[in-house]
Formats: sequence, structure tokens, C-alpha cells
Amino acid sequence: MNNWPELKFEQMKATLVTVQLWTQIVGKIRLVNTPWLNHSWHVTLYVSAMGLTTGSIPYKNGLFQIDFDFISHRLIITSSANGQQELKLYPRTVASFYGELFQKLHLLEIEAEIYAKPNEIDVAIPFNEDHVHADYDERQMFSFWQALISIEGVFTRFRAKFSGKCSPVHFFWGGFDLAVTRFSGRSAPKHAGGVPHMPLDVMQEAYSHEVSSCGFWPGNDNFPHPVFYAYCYPTPDAFKDQAVRPEAAFFSEDLGEFILHYDAVRNATDPEKYLLEFLQSSYEAAAITGNWDRSALECDFSALEH
Repeated sequence: MNNWPELKFEQMKATLVTVQLWTQIVGKIRLVNTPWLNHSWHVTLYVSAMGLTTGSIPYKNGLFQIDFDFISHRLIITSSANGQQELKLYPRTVASFYGELFQKLHLLEIEAEIYAKPNEIDVAIPFNEDHVHADYDERQMFSFWQALISIEGVFTRFRAKFSGKCSPVHFFWGGFDLAVTRFSGRSAPKHAGGVPHMPLDVMQEAYSHEVSSCGFWPGNDNFPHPVFYAYCYPTPDAFKDQAVRPEAAFFSEDLGEFILHYDAVRNATDPEKYLLEFLQSSYEAAAITGNWDRSALECDFSALEH
């Protein structure tokens, strides 16, 4: 059975634009209620058995959690002190979603004063004024989530082969990508920034140390293809010339990353093995050209799994 659904950017893009803005609102609620973790790990969402989740968020009355349910198409807010509230996911404006979500938070006695404009998006319409984005196709969102489930499993297996500092497998609502990042343990040069509506100090803290990062991104109008990507920071000159596998992988000069199209993985005889080859070989490209201490950072605990 192939658990990798077909994803066509043109068919899902309108839905993903709207949902990205919804996830930014939810992610910012997590941000303002959670102590800052290195590299902005406190802001991310996670793939769950029904969609995307914030995980547990501390607040004055205990814990709360916000879950996108892409099976029943609901947003569920759960408080350890005051029960649950929910709102429906359907073709509705960002302003409508924003307004009802904060009404529900008020009913649960959850306080969250957020910066109410999008980040990492060129045209940043305030959430409560956004009556432009209102698309939601249940089938397209379900398929996208199903793809995330398959990818999450592979990323988790890849993450397990590293004993150095490594991020969780997490979903960034800014770039709308699922990612996992390995660290060499050494400090990096200050990042130059350049991401729309992203403070420079946040970018510099995110890239304060040397990284090899990989992820999955659904694409945008300038690059209308769901892809896997891999990059490192800082980027040695020799990085782009490394022999990253499988054969379908290539280095994009425009993006500054190695790219592997989602369809190449989906149509492979063994998609999981095919994707793992890309993740491992792109990491090796970063580690070799960046002179990482691989013997101290890599591990294999497979003998302990049974």
C-alpha cells in the first residue's frame, strides 16, 4: 500500500495559503505563552494523529492545547482547567477564524495578546482585517496531512541516527514546512537575515550555531512544486558540488538548497528508503564540507530497539 498521496500545488495552494494564516494565529498563541527556546523551537506545531497540534502550553490555570483536526475539520482548544471549545474549519475568512478563536479562548479564561499580522509573508494583512483568504478544501487538506504523516515517520527515523544536538521533527508555521535540524556544536557567523516580516535578531538567534537542516515544503507561486529540501549554514563553497543521492536530487542555485521533488519519492519503489537516502547524503555533504566531528555526533541504537 502506498501511503504517499498525490499532491498538486495548483489544486491545494488556495487552501494552504488560508490554513497557513490560521496556523500562524495558533502558533503565535503558543509563542506568547511559552518561554523562549533556542532557535524558536517554542513556536512550532507538530504532526498529530488527527492533524497538527501545539502540544501542551502552560498558562495561569494549568495547561492548554490547540489541535487542528483534519479528519472532522475542527479546531479544538482543550484546557486542563475549563474543558474544551471548538470551531469549525470550512471556507471562512482569516478574520472570521481569528475572531471566533479569541472568543473561544476568552470562554476558557486563556489570555493571549499576539502580534496580529503574519510573518514570513510578503503581503502581511492584519488577521482581523483579512477578508481575502477564505479557501478550505477538505480533501486537499486531508491529503496534505496524510503526506505529513508519512514524512514525519521518515524524518523521525533519520533523527534517531544522531546523538548530537538535534531539533524535534516540527512544523514551522512561518515557512509552512516540516523540518528537522542537526547541529555541529559550533557557533556560526551572524546571519544576514532577509526573510520578509521576520526580525533580524530572531533570524540570528535561529542560526546562531552551525546546522544541517532538511525538510518538506509544499511550494509557492514562484516554485509551484511540493519538495524536500536540504541546506546547511554556514554554506561551504563545496557544498553544492557534493554527490547528493538519489539521482533525482539536484542543487537549486535560486533556492541555495538541494531539492528532491515529492513526486520522485512518492513514485519510488520504496519511498521511505528513497527519502532516507536524500536525508543522509545531504547531511553527509554538509558534515564533510563543514568538517563536522562525525564520530562524536552520529550513532546507531538499532540493537536496542527490540
